[in-house]
Amino acid sequence: MLMNNKVGLVTGAGSGMGRASALALAREGAIVVLAGRGEDKLRAVQQEIIAAGGKAEIKSTDASRREEQAALVKFVEERFGRLDFAFNNAGGHADFKPIDQTSEEESEWVIDLNFKGVYYGVKYQVEAMLRSGGGSIVNNASIFGLRGMPGIAHYVAAKHAVVGLTASVAKEYAGKNIRVNAVCPGATETPNFMRSAGGDVHMLDGAIPMGRIGQPHEVADAVLYLLSDKAAYVTGASLSVDGGMAI
Repeated sequence: MLMNNKVGLVTGAGSGMGRASALALAREGAIVVLAGRGEDKLRAVQQEIIAAGGKAEIKSTDASRREEQAALVKFVEERFGRLDFAFNNAGGHADFKPIDQTSEEESEWVIDLNFKGVYYGVKYQVEAMLRSGGGSIVNNASIFGLRGMPGIAHYVAAKHAVVGLTASVAKEYAGKNIRVNAVCPGATETPNFMRSAGGDVHMLDGAIPMGRIGQPHEVADAVLYLLSDKAAYVTGASLSVDGGMAI
């Protein structure tokens, strides 16, 4: 089992890529703390994990809030004594619109969730991992951490910042047994994508070299690899999981 008895957290764990990653990590023996704003969704994922013989707890968390990121890491340390891994997955955006039509309130929410939440999550996670001798972090940077996209400038800027954060922190702690990587998923069949696509799962097929959008479990496989010891010599990477969209 790739993650046997390792303890970690997944933000945005109630659906989509977060849910799929939490299930994959638990199947490989990890103890997973499920974090997010929707306790009912978290509870459902927890029950899936327990029914399959795994271990999971939940912690209601608004990932966009610095103090709640700190409280999440504190919860894991107090409950289990250490933090071995983290998947900073929580993110999202509203409808597409040009920057001059995007309100300050929406801009701040998107940047707080997609960048500041990851930044402070990484900060507190690294502090915990230094106390326990090391660990592995994966950040969800999205394909829009690698390319531009009109209509979601705030989201694209935040995701580019996540890529830069990942590379910088990876260099800072490469000699301290802490690895930091990112996944950059393309179009993936998640609730947020389906809302943006108006429910059309095939809307982007023609723009993807592999001819289809991705599935959450395909992203989860990449997350599992990067968090596991199979990727022991990988740090600072931003791995595209996008069917070739970024080529």
